[in-house]
Amino acid sequence: MNFKSVLDTTKQMDETDPLREFRDRFYIPKAKSGRHKIYFCGNSLGLQPKEVEKLLEEELEDWKSQAVDAHLQAKRPWLSYHEQVTTKLAKVVGAKPIEVVAMNSLTVNLHLMMVSFYAPAEGRHKILMEDKAFPSDRYAVESQIRFHDFDPHSSLIEVKARPNENCIRTEDIQKIIEEQGDDLALILLSGVQYYTGQAFEMEAITRLAQQKGIRVGFDLAHAVGNIPLELHQWDVDFAVWCSYKYLNSGPGAIAGCFVHERHARNTALKRFAGWWGHNKQKRFLMEPIFDPLPGAESWQLSNPPILSTTPLLASLGIFEEAGMKRLREKSIQLTAYLEFLIHSKLENEIDILTPQDPKQRGCQLSLQLKQKERGSEVYQQLLLKEVVCDWREPNVIRIAPTPLYNKYLEVFEFVQILKEALHR
Repeated sequence: MNFKSVLDTTKQMDETDPLREFRDRFYIPKAKSGRHKIYFCGNSLGLQPKEVEKLLEEELEDWKSQAVDAHLQAKRPWLSYHEQVTTKLAKVVGAKPIEVVAMNSLTVNLHLMMVSFYAPAEGRHKILMEDKAFPSDRYAVESQIRFHDFDPHSSLIEVKARPNENCIRTEDIQKIIEEQGDDLALILLSGVQYYTGQAFEMEAITRLAQQKGIRVGFDLAHAVGNIPLELHQWDVDFAVWCSYKYLNSGPGAIAGCFVHERHARNTALKRFAGWWGHNKQKRFLMEPIFDPLPGAESWQLSNPPILSTTPLLASLGIFEEAGMKRLREKSIQLTAYLEFLIHSKLENEIDILTPQDPKQRGCQLSLQLKQKERGSEVYQQLLLKEVVCDWREPNVIRIAPTPLYNKYLEVFEFVQILKEALHR
């Protein structure tokens, strides 16, 4: 199939796309020519929903006109503002509302969860992570291990891909659980691995771990809003995520946290407490004894940041309209189309690190340039052609066609531009 015939098919796919109108709900960055840039960087920062501006203006007006009274009298009262997003957020991650809270930032939430769910003892003190996890997660884990007076060299286990493979096999995780399960206090993995784009088999891993009495948590930074999640059904102990990637909530936006319902009223769990996790009926009695709320809300430390929660409110409204089922269907097709074009036109120049099986990946494909020394040059050519994507050393370009706002035509055009850059 040549590019000309593919182009006709591409245009038809866009015309029949049931989600095509959602693109108009976002601001797409423009090139100097006036055309929209090809934006394939939703795995780093999602685009701004147009409704964000209106909602932020409403909050600013309430602040201007009501000041402190807006905590109770605003259109969306600030006192309970985080509750505006709870139900919609729970749907996105497959949870009950009691299990979800929007709060803090991802790494802060990870530390708070590890305070409660990493309880090392002399006989069981190890944490299992994936090799080359996102650095912030590793920093957090190592610091928690040291905080408990253990040594990361002996307490941190990293599961690696096999030689000449890019992704980690579930059976290799299983082998570590079987062999060292009695020493493992916690398994902490990504939902979707940031570098390779691999989606871990979270349900299977959780089941294997809990047979050995190991607690399980996931960093869903690259999974939330990207792949279907059923955290309650999978019986995961906890999960954390940011919301500025696929959830399109803006730079540094409020993050999220899941704590399974079976921990909801376990007051014996150690935690770092703050007054917004205290019984809301008695919060302003200023009592000295902490009375935790039931559920994930009890891990809150402070009142929610209104201006960084507002964009999440706008984005989750769009997710509710589009539905994760339809988004996932389009995501699979978009990514498969990109994969087809890469294999058809650039197989001699590009390796794809991300698994071929749609169940083992989300939107992202990690493209590894075979000519390692040309990687930076090729990436710069993409930028000159107004393609917004992501570069990772030494020779990987991450491309994430996102179903809410990307088109099949953009996938087609990207592969043409990439081909030209590689053949310069």
